[in-house]
Amino acid sequence: MKSLTELPNIGKTLADKLNSIGIKSEQELKQLGSENAIIKIATIENSGACINMLYALEGAIQGIRWHGLDNERKQELKEFYRMMNR
Repeated sequence: MKSLTELPNIGKTLADKLNSIGIKSEQELKQLGSENAIIKIATIENSGACINMLYALEGAIQGIRWHGLDNERKQELKEFYRMMNR
């Protein structure tokens, strides 16, 4: 089981944000999913939640750098993020 900072795209700052919403492990992040994680992070004051953070979370779940996400998934996430911010 990897710690959060061992996952691609997850540095100390994002790991701290995940910890503050109750996510302590790779398994918990995978169970919650990137969309639910960004919704929860967005409730933290001054969280800096943004589309790139959503990509980073999805990449971490898939075990890849976020730049490697396929375009279809990126488009789904972009649409989700747009809806979330209405």
